[in-house]
Amino acid sequence: MARQWWQAARAVTAVAAVMVTLACGSADRPDPAPSTPPAMPSSGSGAVQIGNRQVNVHVPDTYDPARPAPLILGLHGYTSNPQELEMYFGLRPEADRRGFIFVYPDGSTDDRGHRFWNATDACCAFGSDKPDDSGYLSELITTIQASYRIDPARVYLIGHSNGGFMSFRMACDHADQIAAIVSLNGATWNDTGQCRPSEPVSVLAVHGSVDETIAFGGGANGRHTYPSAASTVAQWVGFNGCAATARDAAALDLIADLPAAETSVRTYEQGCAGGSTVQLWTINGGVHVPQLGPGFTPAVTDFLLAQSKPAR
Repeated sequence: MARQWWQAARAVTAVAAVMVTLACGSADRPDPAPSTPPAMPSSGSGAVQIGNRQVNVHVPDTYDPARPAPLILGLHGYTSNPQELEMYFGLRPEADRRGFIFVYPDGSTDDRGHRFWNATDACCAFGSDKPDDSGYLSELITTIQASYRIDPARVYLIGHSNGGFMSFRMACDHADQIAAIVSLNGATWNDTGQCRPSEPVSVLAVHGSVDETIAFGGGANGRHTYPSAASTVAQWVGFNGCAATARDAAALDLIADLPAAETSVRTYEQGCAGGSTVQLWTINGGVHVPQLGPGFTPAVTDFLLAQSKPAR
């Protein structure tokens, strides 16, 4: 486990070395969209090509086409890849236990050979290529829904770092497709005008208080700024129409190398439209790639699966 964590840390934290020297440029470039659904695995794990990218799909043995299943998309960090994301989060065993389909795709590859998501101006299309990753992931959800019986009210995203930024971008752009997101050490747009969700999306922002790459208090990558964890949450409290009154819950024990109950929990749910919720989990003493304990993945999965879109 320590070696796996180190591999994830090595890949994801490499972002710090290049973020401050590169900046974003032109508008998003459309990416080839998925066309005819490819042959998907009926159970277990498999890799398929969708829209010129590899997409990893894990189907639990309990999947029954007669019953709609939840879908979770996992989004890796800058310079990382889907395999490292899965080693870090360990969502395949959770998919088997909880009965959701887990999909974890490749991001784009920049001119340095690093995988990334073009999420916001601050992260992480640092080169000349500006793919329409928002459009690609929206079409990917549609493709998965054409291949499996997916509950349209229970589609979720979870991402780390750049993948967290991208999860927020998807909630901004495709709120009609997504019930909830979890972002670990990511952020939303600093310019609130760039985010216009068409309906409520439940949000869980998990952020380390001493994150050395994406600062808890907000910061900048090159010429572009990103908001603090508190400002990110405040934006979504506003988007979802929640009251500004928060409820603090018991702290959680999520990180292996920090004292027990290191993660404080703040919840906004009063008045939130569509039964949505917004939460901030602060990992006190947490860094950019925290050493996740055994309670992390079940806790964030519990959050996601508890959210559902209202009946249409």
